[in-house]
Amino acid sequence: MSPRPAPSPQSRVSEVYPAGADLQVRVLGTVPYADGLRLQEDLVIRRRNAEIPDQLLLLEHPHVITLGSSTNRAHLRADETTRRALGIEVFETGRGGDVTYHGPGQLVGYPILDLKPDRKDLHRYLRDLEEVLIQTLADFQIQAGRKHGFTGVWVNDRKIAAIGVRVSSAWITSHGFALNVSTDLTYFDTIVPCGLHDRGVTSIAHELAWTPPLRAVSEQLIAHFARVFARHVCVV
Repeated sequence: MSPRPAPSPQSRVSEVYPAGADLQVRVLGTVPYADGLRLQEDLVIRRRNAEIPDQLLLLEHPHVITLGSSTNRAHLRADETTRRALGIEVFETGRGGDVTYHGPGQLVGYPILDLKPDRKDLHRYLRDLEEVLIQTLADFQIQAGRKHGFTGVWVNDRKIAAIGVRVSSAWITSHGFALNVSTDLTYFDTIVPCGLHDRGVTSIAHELAWTPPLRAVSEQLIAHFARVFARHVCVV
């Protein structure tokens, strides 16, 4: 009997990192938005090629306004002079949704996941992200939930976490969520958050009147993410 041919490098890699196996969490500190975009683009390619396991990037951004694929420019309230004075950059992105703000005190999460074979459902993915955030907030005695017709997580009529994602044709995710922990909420006055004129924003610190450490919030979020998405976590 002829010997069995050796597997190709690609097939060997796929056996190591199949869809739905491990979740590698990277806690990155403060990352400029452009650097975060480049990192995501690189990791999406590497995940599609099965060179790495699923990833969850947790970080903060310096002051930045991001414009999603559905952005109405009228929702950008601050002019260039005001933005420059406040130190706010502006970036167009490949995620869905309208305009949003990122800045210090906000926990940003970028999951780079392969949703194949059993999670190829964008609506389920969005609801799962919301569930992770809702359960994380519950750990800090904040009763948050969904609002019919809108993506994200809310405390009554105040948005505490925004979600804007991108899913490639290969079902690899990028972009993600932003949870206001101790964010300076006045920066949201520079935009119409997510294009919603009649809704406010809030943060964990605002709801509690004290500020939990970002690290503590991250630890709870990682635990809930692992459970909701059924992943084995490795923090690097």
